[in-house]
Amino acid sequence: MMKTVVVRVETTRRHPMYGKTLRHVLKFKAHNAADQAKQGDRVLLESTRPLSKDKRWRVVQVLEKAR
Repeated sequence: MMKTVVVRVETTRRHPMYGKTLRHVLKFKAHNAADQAKQGDRVLLESTRPLSKDKRWRVVQVLEKAR
């Protein structure tokens, strides 16, 4: 996985009946050709053709660098 990053997308919502805040996490493998994204960065992804068994996204740009 030399040019691959795993992007974690976290969403929160409230349970309709009980009102508890629930956290839902999705992970996507994305192609990082220029090695521009590092751990902790916020990135913009774009859908692309299948690049491998489970890689169907690519990093378009880094929106915010990690601190």
